Amino acid sequence: MRYGMVINLQRCIGCDACAIACKQANGTPPGVFWSHVIHKEAGEYPRARMEYTPILCMHCMDAPCVNSCPTGASVKEANGIVHIIQDKCIGCKQCVVVCPYQARWFLDSRIKGYFPEMGLTAKEDAQYGAFSFGRVTKCTFCMDRLAVGDPPICAQTCPTDSRIFGDLDDPDSDIAKLMRYRGPQPLGPEFGTNPSVFYIR
Repeated sequence: MRYGMVINLQRCIGCDACAIACKQANGTPPGVFWSHVIHKEAGEYPRARMEYTPILCMHCMDAPCVNSCPTGASVKEANGIVHIIQDKCIGCKQCVVVCPYQARWFLDSRIKGYFPEMGLTAKEDAQYGAFSFGRVTKCTFCMDRLAVGDPPICAQTCPTDSRIFGDLDDPDSDIAKLMRYRGPQPLGPEFGTNPSVFYIR
């Protein structure tokens, strides 16, 4: 089994529902976006248009973050998911530097919440406890949700079904069929990371 995702850019409308759902479900601190969407203007008047590129951890098979981690905190599971063992992270930021997708976040200050003058809300207080000052964090393909049979929250939330998640090794899965018949491509193939996230343009 190798988990992966195909993002159909022809369907993405740049609504940022994926980013909002990710922040809500994972309780990431202010300024930390495991999932986000790049909005870019393209073309010229009168044919100007907006282009949207959702970004998340690519869960690379040849992950430079895993290879460069001096403590073994960054690991790649047999199912392809790349994640961080927080207790082993020493905050050296080597993985942040080598990630070509800028998909890792270093918590360089204590978490104050969105309205620091008012203190943390009950929800913020509960969720921020999972994050540690001086360590790196990133998208996990929602490992906790996968454990109970649910897809990543970004894929479930997308109103246009532009994100297709599944087992790349299962020839009968929807994602494997898309790989065969639509030929999605990775972002930045020149990086040589063999990512598990692909895009249909």
